[in-house]
Amino acid sequence: MTQNNPKEISARALDRWLQNDSSKPLLVDVREKQELLIAPFSHKVLNIPLSEAVEWADDFLGQISDDQSIVVICHSGIRSWNFGIWLIEQKCGCEVWNLSGGIDSWSLDVDPSVPRY
Repeated sequence: MTQNNPKEISARALDRWLQNDSSKPLLVDVREKQELLIAPFSHKVLNIPLSEAVEWADDFLGQISDDQSIVVICHSGIRSWNFGIWLIEQKCGCEVWNLSGGIDSWSLDVDPSVPRY
C-alpha cells in the first residue's frame, strides 16, 4: 500500500470502528504523560510521547507489522498528523490514520467525561 499522508478519521468514525467486532487499530497516543493524566483516552493506547522520540523510535518501528492499521492521537490532531507523516516516511507499510481534532474532538463528539484542556 502506498500512502503519502495519514488518512483523517473523525472521533465519531473512530468510535464506530472501535465498537465494531472487526480488527481494531493500534491506538498510538503521542501526547506527553502529563496530558494523559489530564485527559486519558477511553480505550487502551500505546503512549509514545514525541518529546521522547530518541528513546523509542527504533524500537517502535520494529514492533509494528505491515498489515496493521494505526490511529495516531494527540490533543488537537497536529502532532499526531506529523507523527503519521513520519511513520509513512519510514516506510512502515501499515495503514496510518490521524484522529482529526485529537482528544479534544473525542471529548466533544464521543465522550464528554474526557476533560478538555
